[in-house]
Amino acid sequence: MCKNPCIMAVDDEPSVLRVLQRALELSGFDVIPAMDGDTALELIGEHRPDLVLLDIMMPGLNGFQVLHRIREQCNIPVIMLTARSEVTTLRDSLVTGADDFVTKPFSTLELTARIRAKLRRCERIATPAGE
Repeated sequence: MCKNPCIMAVDDEPSVLRVLQRALELSGFDVIPAMDGDTALELIGEHRPDLVLLDIMMPGLNGFQVLHRIREQCNIPVIMLTARSEVTTLRDSLVTGADDFVTKPFSTLELTARIRAKLRRCERIATPAGE
C-alpha cells in the first residue's frame, strides 16, 4: 500500500517510464508503473492510485480506450501524455475525460507541478513547504 500520494505511470516506452518513475519518486510520490493499458486497468483496481499519467499511443488498448474504461469505474485525475501536439488530440483527451494534457518531451518540474495542482484540487495532497 502507498504511504505517499500514489501515481500510476502508464507508458509503453521503458525509457520514458524509468524517467517518470525516478522523477516522481524524487518528488515524494509512490509510483506504480504499467507498460500497457490492460495492466494499468488491473493495477488501478488493486492499488487505487491518486492520479494516473497515461500515454495515448500504446499498442493494444490506447490511452483513449484506457481513459474511457477508467471513467466507467472511477473519477481519479488523469493526465494524458503524448508526443502528439495537435489541437484535436488535446480536445479528444479532454472530451474523453482527461483532467490535463502534457506533450512529450516534457519538463519533470512542470509535470510534478501539474500533478500537485490536480491532487490539491482533489484534496489528496498537502502543499509542500516552499511550493
